Amino acid sequence: MELQLSTPALLFSAITLLMLAYTNRFLAMANLIRGLHKQYLKAPDEKVIIEQIKNLKKRVNMIKNMQIFGVLSFLLCVACMFLLYQEINQAANITFMGSMLSLLVSLAISLSEIHISTNALNLELSDMVDVLSKKADKSSRF
Repeated sequence: MELQLSTPALLFSAITLLMLAYTNRFLAMANLIRGLHKQYLKAPDEKVIIEQIKNLKKRVNMIKNMQIFGVLSFLLCVACMFLLYQEINQAANITFMGSMLSLLVSLAISLSEIHISTNALNLELSDMVDVLSKKADKSSRF
């Protein structure tokens, strides 16, 4: 199969949108960290806050890696388009494959980060569920 210039051009636009989503996720997490920092200063021994801090540290590193592999995919995609323009087809095919593999790694890390963020939300919910179940127990006794 011969690689056309339009093929990496399609990947180019998809990577751009993905990088925008990663940036938005990073900015939302930065706001979360700032808010959690304020809570930590008020109650440094609270277990939920400490667990959330550990979780966010892991997620920040994951987002950094997602962005690194996304940018690498973006760069390889541009290089592929340049090689196709120069009619260096064998190198363009290899570069395009590298771009797709980098994108695949970025998406796999993203999937894992989504799983971790869901666990963080469940940690927050567990606090509220405990309080609600205690209230329900008290009201059912009467």
